[in-house]
Amino acid sequence: MSSDTLAKVPAASGTPQPADAPRIVPQRRYGQWAAAVVVLALLGLAVNSVLRNRAFQWDVVADYFTSDSILRGLWLTLWLTAVVMVLGFALGTLLAAFRLSANPVLRAVGWGYVWLFRSIPILVQLLLWFNIGALYPQVLGVKTVDLLSPVAVAIVGLTLHEAAYAAEVVRGGILSVDRGQIEAAQALGLSPWRRWWRIVLPQAMRAIVPPAGNMLIGTLKGTSIVSVIAVNDLLFSAQLIYHRTYQVIPLLMVATLWYAVVTSLLGIGQYYVEKRYARGTETTR
Repeated sequence: MSSDTLAKVPAASGTPQPADAPRIVPQRRYGQWAAAVVVLALLGLAVNSVLRNRAFQWDVVADYFTSDSILRGLWLTLWLTAVVMVLGFALGTLLAAFRLSANPVLRAVGWGYVWLFRSIPILVQLLLWFNIGALYPQVLGVKTVDLLSPVAVAIVGLTLHEAAYAAEVVRGGILSVDRGQIEAAQALGLSPWRRWWRIVLPQAMRAIVPPAGNMLIGTLKGTSIVSVIAVNDLLFSAQLIYHRTYQVIPLLMVATLWYAVVTSLLGIGQYYVEKRYARGTETTR
């Protein structure tokens, strides 16, 4: 074997390389490390400021964090979120079916609903429903003010608003399913119900779950707006207390911490649900 051939043979593992062989040097990222140090320093200053600022009155926060009135408000917030999500997605699924229908009238109705309720701010919708008695004093012989309590107004307003967004989420999930698979299911003679349940829905859920989870968290936080119509949710419960004690910041921190706790738990649940529906795909984490 010639000397040229020997020069091309790679060295065995553990064998010292020739002195003139190039050496790989990791790229030094001084800018990133400097930015990380600055961010950590600013974060430390912010945390220290919050913990040491006496205006937060953390002892008061601890006293009211598990008080009966706050827990009752938290329960109403959770209940309202669950009811609105169930009803909103039920109506949203129907609207999505309208928008995907071959019937032009149903498509127009579905599009018009989504356009209308996405165009009106949720606060305006709640105030309109709260004052609906000015337009319709009686419904079926019953006074409107007796028929629609503040909680009922909150459910109606939030559900109608939520359904408009849920319709687009469901429609997008259905459209993400490959049309060829539906045609293959039809060729196999599967009924429309079985095609929907066994073919369309499992695949559509991969696209539906992430935005639906975000909507759930957004709805939980959005329920705080019902305090403007005197619904005794978490925020309104905190407001009732600080209107009496004038301890505004501590009570707002109580509500803030509860919202943070619940949204964190929902975020964890969303992660595992997404992981379940992503099984068998490259995006599984």
